[in-house]
Amino acid sequence: MNAFFRTVFKEIAGLFVDDSNLAAFATVLIAVVAGAVKLLNIPPLAGGVALLVGVIAILIESLLRAAGPPRRKR
Repeated sequence: MNAFFRTVFKEIAGLFVDDSNLAAFATVLIAVVAGAVKLLNIPPLAGGVALLVGVIAILIESLLRAAGPPRRKR
């Protein structure tokens, strides 16, 4: 039973640490937007839109990187 929980924990942890760049970029994005909302008095709705657009951009970049370089045609 202990091996089962260990396997489940590894699988769940792998969901979050599979792509370290994705997690790092998302953390930086959240910190920058939160700082901008608090320090620069940007409206929270604009901060939410910035988070949405930023996360979508990060996901697209991650997907393109995972797809690898395009293959050349001969």
